Formats: sequence, C-alpha cells, structure tokens
Amino acid sequence: MFSLKINLILEAMRPVQWLKNGLIFMALVFSKSFFEPEAVSNSVLAFIVFSMVSGAVYLINDIVDREKDREHPLKDKRPIASGRLPAGSAWTGAAVISGVSLVAAFAINPSFGLITVAYFALFNLYTFVLKAVPIVDILTVASGFAVRAAAGALAIEVEISPWLLLCTMLMALFVVLGKRRHEIVVLGDRATVLTEYNSLFLDQMIAVVTASTLVAYSVYTVSAETVEKFGTDNLKYTVPFVLYGIFRHLYLIYKKEAGVRPERDILADTPTIVNIFLWIGAVLGILYAG
Repeated sequence: MFSLKINLILEAMRPVQWLKNGLIFMALVFSKSFFEPEAVSNSVLAFIVFSMVSGAVYLINDIVDREKDREHPLKDKRPIASGRLPAGSAWTGAAVISGVSLVAAFAINPSFGLITVAYFALFNLYTFVLKAVPIVDILTVASGFAVRAAAGALAIEVEISPWLLLCTMLMALFVVLGKRRHEIVVLGDRATVLTEYNSLFLDQMIAVVTASTLVAYSVYTVSAETVEKFGTDNLKYTVPFVLYGIFRHLYLIYKKEAGVRPERDILADTPTIVNIFLWIGAVLGILYAG
C-alpha cells in the first residue's frame, strides 16, 4: 500500500514535465564549462533538486485544483483528481519533498538555494492567486523558464547573458500561449482556462512573441558582448534552427491541433527532436571546437 502511494505521488509530480528543468544546463554550455567536472556535477544536482521542487509544486497545484480537474477531459485522470491519491497523502508528500529539496538547494550554494525558494514561493502564489489574473498568469508560467536558466547559472556560479534569459522567457511565452489556444479552440466549453481569453487575442500575442523571440535570439548571436565572450560571431549560423523550431511548433498548433501538452508534443515529433539536437550540436561545435 505504501509503495503504491509512492508511485502515485511520483506520477502526480509529472516526471515528463521535468524536461523543462533541462534549461538549468544552458548556463553550463554557454559559460563554456561543459567539460569541467565540478560544474557538471553541480548542474546535475541542481537539475535533480529543481525537479523535486517543481514536482512538489505540481502536487500542491493538483490538490488545490482537484475539483476543477475532475471536470476536465484530460486532467481528470491525474492521481489526485481521480481519487487514486488521497489529498492528505499528497500534502504529506509535498511537504517532505519540498522540505528536503530546499535544504539540498542551499547545500549546493546559498545563491542557488535562494532562487529555488523564490521559484517555490512564486509558483505556490500562482496556484493560490496569480492563476486567476489574466495575462499575469501567462507571464508567471513563462517566467518560471527564465528562473530555471538563471538557477543553472547560480548553481555553477557563472554569469548568464540577459539576452539568453530574455530569449528563454519569450520562447516559454510562445509555448504557453500555444497551450492556452489549444485549450480554448479544441476543448471549448470544457476548458478550465480563464474566460477572458479568446483565440483571436491569443493569436495576436503569439504573433508578437514569435517575432520577438527570433529577433532577440538573432541579436544575441551577433551582439558585441557575445562575440567578445566567445571570440566568434558564428552563433548566427544557429538562427535557422531557432526559426525552424518556431515554424514547426506553429505548424503543430495550427495544423495538428497540438499544444495542450507541449512537452509530449515535442517528444513525439521527430522533426522537432532532430532540430533540437542539430541546434545543440551546432552550438557545442561553435563554442568548443575552437
């Protein structure tokens, strides 16, 4: 019985969502610390800690939203909403996991500990308050991606370009807006998103964000700061991969009605996976080959 609850708690922590925490490794790559054992080990530990903390946030969110989730055609199958995992057990799991993880975050270093606490506080505030505030809810979710990238830099005590944080935030907005659009267009009245949104409004925001993302990344690759730091402007040759990634995701949203589960859509879409690996390979080659 105990092992069953552990399995259900793990399921409720949404392991597939931990892929987002891969942004922690961005600082490792762009600081040219990819082959430094201590930096690698700290990044791996930071990834594990952030996965546990974000998992605890998902547990708390699902406890609070369990009644609404029962009316949702997809979320009703989650362990807490379906009744397979009692709310009391979920609260216990969230308390233990978050407590241990936050202590572990400070063990990595105090700065990483503080940003992990900030992330935990922000997304619990989102669960209880910010989720009900139009536009702020989207910005909050997207900011979580930038926080992950910043946390990766703090874990290995390196600087990260503000341009990279901006690109991360914009790309996250793009994904979040696509998810909102899918819920409204495909799920219709069954969607639990705010009624203040509609497809036209979201389409306009998606158009703004896609253009902004491409411009921000392009400027980053050729900025004087980037060229001076890496000794090359060849990162500009990675722009086509970012452009393709944006266009491919738009294709999935508008032609394949994807977007409600972007992490699953990405894993299931071979062209997207290939493009990501090509981008990673190009970045590593440009930054480390010399």
